[in-house]
Amino acid sequence: MKQTAPHALVIEARFYGDLADALFEGVRRVFDARGVTYERIAVPGVLEIPAALSMALTASDDGRAEFDLVVLNGCVIRGETGHYDIVAGESNRAIMDLVVETGVPLGNAILTVENGEQAWDRADPERRNKGGHAAEAALAMYELAARFAG
Repeated sequence: MKQTAPHALVIEARFYGDLADALFEGVRRVFDARGVTYERIAVPGVLEIPAALSMALTASDDGRAEFDLVVLNGCVIRGETGHYDIVAGESNRAIMDLVVETGVPLGNAILTVENGEQAWDRADPERRNKGGHAAEAALAMYELAARFAG
């Protein structure tokens, strides 16, 4: 029996749109090379990602997601206030709660950095390519889920 390629959901925070585009380029390269189809949706910032993920996980009539794996893209850059800690911590906790509860295969490319230079070093697909790494992680978790499903 021939297996179909997985279908992915990419949720990206657009607060830093140029960084989100660079992260997505890394994701796109991996998915295109592996034959993964995908949908790309945007939310205003990283704090909105968990709600979008929750909506996506509960959107279908039968309770099953309409996608096989998820990649999250975004960036939180430390500023002069404690807002960074709230956004980074609360969004990550909510994401992990959803992943553990649902078992959705996920790759996380939400950057938490001190400055723009660090963000670009990680987002650029020609440098650290965190988007590409997140896509690979999601695919690895998808394969692991398939193994456990029998």
